[in-house]
Amino acid sequence: MSKLRVQHNRSVIIGPCEPMHERVPTYDENGKPLSDFMMLISGLKKAPSHRMNWIVAELQVVLGQYKEVIFADLNVSRSILWVSVRAIPGIIPEIAKAIQMRIPEALIVGSPGITPKI
Repeated sequence: MSKLRVQHNRSVIIGPCEPMHERVPTYDENGKPLSDFMMLISGLKKAPSHRMNWIVAELQVVLGQYKEVIFADLNVSRSILWVSVRAIPGIIPEIAKAIQMRIPEALIVGSPGITPKI
């Protein structure tokens, strides 16, 4: 997995500043299409730095457990996590659930067949 990229307007940007459509991979190294999903992490923009650091560390732990994760981007100012994964049936709900187990305020956005945690 590539490193989690964190964009934050209150500190140094880790990772490139290009627009998402220029950074997000659409195919893996073998030319197979990737799938992706987005999660909203409520309150992220206003979170104190210690909470932000904890969330980033938790995301790194979860996403690092999945070899299927190819790209992850955390946009703090928009409170959005974007994850690109190998297109394997069931992998998106599995990863989203694993993230929610560690970060309960994380809600999946716009993925058919996945019910957001309420």
